[in-house]
Amino acid sequence: MTAATFTDLDLLCINTIRTLSIDAVQKAESGHPGMPLGAAPMAYVLWQRHLRHNPRDTRWPDRDRFVLSAGHGSMLLYSLLHLAGYDLTMDDIKSFRQWGSRTPGHPESFLTPGVEVTTGPLGQGAANAVGMAIAERILAHIFNRPGHDIVGHRAWALLSDGDMMEGVCSEASSLAGHLRLGKLIFFYDSNDVSLDGPTSMAFSEDVGKRYEAYGWQVLRVRDGDTDLDGIDRAITLAKTDTSRPSLIIVHTTIGYGSPHKRGTSEAHGNPLGEEEVALTKQALGWDPAKSFHIPDNALAHFRSAVERGRDAQAAWQRRFDAWAGEFPDLREQWLDAFERGVPAGWDSSLPSWKPGEQVATRKASGAVLNAIAARVPHLVGGDGDLSSSTNTQIKGGGSFDGQTGSGRNIHYGVREHAMAGITNGIAAHKGLRPFAATFFIFSDYMRPSVRLAALARLPVIHVWTHDSIGLGEDGPTHQPVEHLMSLRAMPNINIVRPCDANETAEAWRFAMLHRDGPVGIVLTRQSLPVLDRGRLAGAEGLHRGAYVLSDSKGPPRAIIIASGSEVSVAVDAQNLLAKKSVPVRVVSMPCWEAFEAQPREYIDSVLPPSIMARVAVEAGATLGWHRWVGERGAVCGLGRFGTSAPGKENMKNFGFTPERVAQAVEEVLRRLQGVTREEACDDA
Repeated sequence: MTAATFTDLDLLCINTIRTLSIDAVQKAESGHPGMPLGAAPMAYVLWQRHLRHNPRDTRWPDRDRFVLSAGHGSMLLYSLLHLAGYDLTMDDIKSFRQWGSRTPGHPESFLTPGVEVTTGPLGQGAANAVGMAIAERILAHIFNRPGHDIVGHRAWALLSDGDMMEGVCSEASSLAGHLRLGKLIFFYDSNDVSLDGPTSMAFSEDVGKRYEAYGWQVLRVRDGDTDLDGIDRAITLAKTDTSRPSLIIVHTTIGYGSPHKRGTSEAHGNPLGEEEVALTKQALGWDPAKSFHIPDNALAHFRSAVERGRDAQAAWQRRFDAWAGEFPDLREQWLDAFERGVPAGWDSSLPSWKPGEQVATRKASGAVLNAIAARVPHLVGGDGDLSSSTNTQIKGGGSFDGQTGSGRNIHYGVREHAMAGITNGIAAHKGLRPFAATFFIFSDYMRPSVRLAALARLPVIHVWTHDSIGLGEDGPTHQPVEHLMSLRAMPNINIVRPCDANETAEAWRFAMLHRDGPVGIVLTRQSLPVLDRGRLAGAEGLHRGAYVLSDSKGPPRAIIIASGSEVSVAVDAQNLLAKKSVPVRVVSMPCWEAFEAQPREYIDSVLPPSIMARVAVEAGATLGWHRWVGERGAVCGLGRFGTSAPGKENMKNFGFTPERVAQAVEEVLRRLQGVTREEACDDA
């Protein structure tokens, strides 16, 4: 394009974005004005010339996805959304960062129309965008047919210097280059300033060469403040090369237009101040007396996005209708993927196991996963280079190819953090049900992304194996101790720890049906006995979070509550106590969160308030268990790290035996009878 293609109206529109953003930050007396001032030109050129979207339908499946990874610059995105015609009003803009507003400090996908993913912690949006590009390729492979392209859009992300410093961004970018995701384009707002000062204090690498080494096309715009043609040419080149992802490095001035704060960290994370806002507006040719001012001709130009979006979606709908008429079976599959969640009969062939078998729940999970995958073609996922151990490979599913989109198994390599962030992007894209797998100990490496999935209520399934000291010889570096409690403290996530193979099948059924947030399925390395469901309660009780697995013949005097591998230990302890004429109830509690959601009547029926003698058994930290056992109960758990030894020895030496649990029950009963004794199992 020639310089003549951009006019004074374009500059007016860019300055409208800038002034609207700094007015909102100033009114809130909080926020980040520097990035919107500097990045407005590249954002404008993308949104006005290249981004394919419909402001009046944020759920159009074949829209381009735009991710603001540099979420602190949220007013840039809110300004774009309002000006383009999304359901975001001027009142919303004016209530930036205020209680109850739809314009929070960092973008939240569940709150603001047009925001694709919840970003904030730097680097997360980069990983999300990689996931969206992966989702587009998989869906194109599943649904496109010769002459019928109904999936074909791009993922765009705007990153800051801080994003480029984050490890999760590096992990995700490395994988994207390896996969050759040609419909993924990053903008790097390179302004050389971070919160504490110039980036040179901590960051001097050549980002472009790094991305070239990753396998990306690297383009550069030297003057991102005013060179609209250069920005436009770079975007066009990025779109043309679909053999690899593209990074457009745009050199900008943070706080552009501010006479005293431009190019400094003072423009990064604080309002400019009323006087500096007025001076900035003057420098941009704006009337300093006007706040939240949008010129009529600028607004009309921005709102042309509505008509363009309607036309683009209408053209797509015609293609979709023609495709649906020719491929009715694929249309039904599309509805399953995008609307119904699962096809009819998806769980009709789940495996079951017979009493007496010894099966590790990780192995049972692998069998269940493959039974579901055979009937749910939009179930996809991967692992952190551990599928042979986590048992999470979809057999016959093939390895994901970033160019063609074929393959259902995504090989993330040893990149747990990126894996979780990418999986969030796949889930946010919609149309696929993603899972991610690794050892439970490495959930620590995933935690920021897991937290964002919970915050945004993304339906991600995490498969975490090797769940306790029972994994054995790898030792305390690999033995989770505090992880169950740590994740249970996180809102909006369901942590499910099944006790045997049949509960594992129900755990997967629970996860597939739960679409209002992530689910973590926590599984054993070691084999566990398959419980006799003819004598004990059925495994479907898992869906209520906790259930009476085995009741006493007479009224119970005590209750043993356990999860996972310790449930069979609890059943054996119940039998030992029965021989002493001590009637005990055993409760399997695989999911605290699901149990907490039950009616009070059900909770009290499982854990009657009148029965105060309670013992919890779990090979992990004890923090939190007194909620269920009460002040007079006891917890058989861990108050220290594990050790390197065979798993059975660990469980025995740390006290997770029927004898020790039975002893703990007797100790509690004696205390309740007024006998003062030392606390049982305080560090079993």
